[in-house]
Amino acid sequence: MRIFHIQNTAVSEGLSLEGLLQNGLPATGFVWISCTHSVLEAQLGTIQAVLQQLCGQALLDLHVSDLLNTQLPSHYDYTSQYDVVVFRRLATAVAATTDKKPPINGTKRGGPPILRRIDTNPVGFAIFDRVLLTVHPSDCAVRDTYASKLMQTSAIDARADVRTAGTRYPTSPADLMLRIVNLMVDGYLALRRELTHQLDHWQTELLDPKTRFANWAALLDARQALHQLDEVCEDQRSCVQDWIEAVKTWPLVAEATEARERELLQVRSRDVLEHIERVVHHVRRLEQSVEAAVQMHFSAQSHRTNDIMRTLTALTAIFLPLNLIAGIFGMNFEFIPLLHLHTGFWWAMGSMLTIAAALGLVFWRKRYLSRSAH
Repeated sequence: MRIFHIQNTAVSEGLSLEGLLQNGLPATGFVWISCTHSVLEAQLGTIQAVLQQLCGQALLDLHVSDLLNTQLPSHYDYTSQYDVVVFRRLATAVAATTDKKPPINGTKRGGPPILRRIDTNPVGFAIFDRVLLTVHPSDCAVRDTYASKLMQTSAIDARADVRTAGTRYPTSPADLMLRIVNLMVDGYLALRRELTHQLDHWQTELLDPKTRFANWAALLDARQALHQLDEVCEDQRSCVQDWIEAVKTWPLVAEATEARERELLQVRSRDVLEHIERVVHHVRRLEQSVEAAVQMHFSAQSHRTNDIMRTLTALTAIFLPLNLIAGIFGMNFEFIPLLHLHTGFWWAMGSMLTIAAALGLVFWRKRYLSRSAH
């Protein structure tokens, strides 16, 4: 568990649950309590007591269940005292090997390593007026990355004696939640390039007539993974949209500073929504590209089969009159023209070659024997 005290000009770490129970909230800023699912389950009583002491409201049992549920999709809920947001982030490679619980799809994904990175884990947020409780998986790199960024920024400002940090630090628990969520969405955006490269490689193999594509199982896994990623992003977009609508219903504030913070919060919320929509758009474009590549592959195979059948049919048509001549001269009649001539064989062969050449020329002119350009 990590607890941070975030102010407008500095960030400090080192608070404890016992100290918060005894001393209450600091005079300025707000508190960020970050823990894992296992820690929340083990210290639920203490954390509930801290929230009751600091905010006058503990978490409802249903919301505690939501925060502990590792299979819950992204969603938003609220009460009169706090808001709850569950947002699914990309699982790391460590989670794929150490997590004892199954991924969101319930099955182990095959194919290239990039597909196994599409598994997701939930991160829960309980947002109070001056307290943010976040519940992460045991290996949450997003929490550690953003916490390190905050501490480094605070250390740099302390050395430089910066007095006007401004928007360098979150101004409220809601602002901090949106910044962490935005960092998660950036992970999805970074995944696009690797997915695009992998699918482009498969498309090249599918459309190359000189190669035999054999990665059908991996391609089907990719299509299924993209479909599941689309569903995850749709849940995320619905969650953020519900959050934006809820922010619009918050009571109006009179002070100019608080009004500006509220406006910046709405702007940041819309920015997060725009990032999610970009991921959704890219995932659907990849799905369409894969489907189009598969259809073009089968169309090319069908066209190649038609070319082969056309060539074989033309060759069969050329040899039909030759077989007819050979059949006639193979009859067991005593008197057949040219049968007793010394040049009869050469007349028959010459006629057959002439007919074959003439039919071949006709079929070539009609492009029945033309070579297809690939």
